[in-house]
Amino acid sequence: MTEITAKTPWAGSLGDIPMHLTYFEGSMFEAVERIAQKYPRNVAFDFMGRPTTYARLVDEIKSCARALRTIGVREGDRVTIAMPNCPQAIFLFYAVNLVGGIANMIHPLSAEKEIEFYLNESESVTAITLDQFYHKFEHIRQNTKVVNIIIASVKDELSRPVKAGYMLTEGRKIAKIPKDAPVIRWNEFLRMGKSCFWNYAVKRTGDDPAVILYSGGTTGTTKGIVLTNRNFNALGQQIIATNPMFRPGDKMLSAMPLFHGFGLGVCIHSMLSQGGRCILVPRFTAKSYAKLITKYQCNFIAGVPTLYEALLRLPSMDGADLSCLKGVFSGGDSLSIELKKKLDKFLYDHKAVIQVREGYGTTETVTACCLTPPKMFKEGSIGIPFPDTYIKIVKPDTDEELPYGQEGEILLAGPTVMKEYMNHPEETARTLRQHADGLTWVYTGDLGVMDEEGFIYFRGRAKRMIVSSGYNVYPSQIENILDASDMVQMSCVIGVPDPYRMQKVKAFVKLAPEVPANDATRQALLSYCAKHIAKYAMPYDIEFREDMPKTLVGKVAYRVLEEEEQAKLAAQSGEAQPETQSAEAQPDTPAEEK
Repeated sequence: MTEITAKTPWAGSLGDIPMHLTYFEGSMFEAVERIAQKYPRNVAFDFMGRPTTYARLVDEIKSCARALRTIGVREGDRVTIAMPNCPQAIFLFYAVNLVGGIANMIHPLSAEKEIEFYLNESESVTAITLDQFYHKFEHIRQNTKVVNIIIASVKDELSRPVKAGYMLTEGRKIAKIPKDAPVIRWNEFLRMGKSCFWNYAVKRTGDDPAVILYSGGTTGTTKGIVLTNRNFNALGQQIIATNPMFRPGDKMLSAMPLFHGFGLGVCIHSMLSQGGRCILVPRFTAKSYAKLITKYQCNFIAGVPTLYEALLRLPSMDGADLSCLKGVFSGGDSLSIELKKKLDKFLYDHKAVIQVREGYGTTETVTACCLTPPKMFKEGSIGIPFPDTYIKIVKPDTDEELPYGQEGEILLAGPTVMKEYMNHPEETARTLRQHADGLTWVYTGDLGVMDEEGFIYFRGRAKRMIVSSGYNVYPSQIENILDASDMVQMSCVIGVPDPYRMQKVKAFVKLAPEVPANDATRQALLSYCAKHIAKYAMPYDIEFREDMPKTLVGKVAYRVLEEEEQAKLAAQSGEAQPETQSAEAQPDTPAEEK
C-alpha cells in the first residue's frame, strides 16, 4: 500500500480525538448485546412516555428472532421493515440481524407501486408494517414473493393511559383490518416464537451484509445500497469518538426516520451500540420536536436545515432552557452560513454552551463521515473526516488528486463504505474504485475543496451544477446569498433549459413573515442579488412560494421544482418534453439521499 495523502486531522490541536480506532467485528446485535450486559438497567429508549431498559430490549429482540425463525426466515433472507420510529421496528431490526437476515428499510408512507418495487428489488420474503398501512401492502402483495406480512400497532407499545387517549384520537382513524386477513398480528407473532428454543441465532461477521437503504446512486435511479455490520458498528464508534463529551445514558432525540442512514445510523444504532438513550419519535412537527427537547432534557439532537429553520420561529421556544444540549448536528442538506449564524445565536440565547456542528456524507457510507470538530470551527466548512475515514479532492471522475484549495470531486474511503449497489454491478463499479493507495474510494459526484488543515468545504452537487452560457453556476452559493437577506426565509435555485444559454437561473423564495409578495419585493431582491452575484449567475426570475416542496426527510425537494418548470416549458411548446432538454439541463442526482 502506498502512502495515503488525504488528511485525517483528528489529533494534536483538535484535542484527544484519535485518528484510528479498533473496530468491533461482530454483528450489530452483538454490539447492542455487549452494551446490555454492561448496563442492563439503563434505559435504551423511551417511546411516548414508556421506557425500555437494555435488558428488556435484548429479551424482546430474541423473542422476535425466535418468531422469525418459526415463520421460516433464514440466513441471507431479506425482511422489509416499513415502520416509523417505534419499539417494534427496533426489535425487528435487530432480530433480523440476529437470525442472519438482511433488513430492507423503506418509508411506510411510500406509494403502493414504490412498495412493490422495494419488495421485488430486495426479493423480500417477509414484511412488517403498521396496521394503518396494511391495505397498501395487501393491494400489491400478489405481485411480490412475500410469504408473510406482520402487522404491528402503535397502541401495543403504549402505557394504559396513553393507549386510551391514542384509541380515542389517532386509533379511530385507522381502517379496520378484516379478521380473516392473511397476516400475522404482532402478539400472535410473538407467541409463535415460544415454540422455538434453539438454533435461531446465526453467527455473522463484520463483513456480512446487514441492511439495505435506498438512494439514487450516481445516475438518479433508485437503488438498494447494501451495508454491512461493520459499516454500522464503525459508524457508532466514530460518532462517539468524535463526541468525547458523550457519556452512557445521554439522551438523543431520535426523530430522523429509520429508513434513512441519518436516522438509523446516527440516532439509533450509534446510541444503542454505545450505551445512549434514544427518545423515539414516530411522527413529529417542529413544535412537537421542540417540546420533546425540553421535556426529556435531551443531550444530543440531529436534524436537517429546514427543521432547524422552523425551530427558530417557534413562539413556544421563548425562554426555553437548552443548557442540557451537548451536541446539535445538522446533516442531510447544506446548512447555509446565515442559518448557522442564526441557529448559533438561538442556542446562545437559550443557555446552550455549544454551536451547531455540520456533517457531510452519503448513504453509500451509511450517513455522515465528516463532521465539524467540537471546539474548532471554520466558516463555510463541513468539518473534517471521521477517524480512519479519508477524503480527497480529485479532478472529476479521475484519480488525479488536486492541490489544497482547488475545487474538484469529493472522494470518500473508510470502514463505512458500502458493500455494493444491489443488482447493479455496473453502477457499483463506477462508484467504488480502488486506487494505487490500496483503498476503495466512493465517487460522490459532489464538488468540494480541502484546505491545508484538512477541513472540507462543500461546493455543491456536481450533477446539480447549472451550466449557463458556458459558466458553471452552483445553486447552493446563490441560495446562501438569498438566505442572508432579511426579506428571505428560505430559497431554492434551479437551472431552467434555455435555447441560447443552455440553462438559465431561476430562484424560488419563501419570504420572511410580514414581507409582501409583490413586484416591489421581487425588484428589491433582484437589486440585492446584483450586488452579490456575478452577472452570468444572476436569476432571471424570482418566484415567491408560500412553502417549498420537501423530501420525505424534510429537505427542500429541488427536483420537484425542476420537474414543474420542465412541465411548463413542455406545455408552452405543445411537446412532451422541451426541445432544448439535455443531460446537463436535467440533472439526475442522489442529492435527496445525501
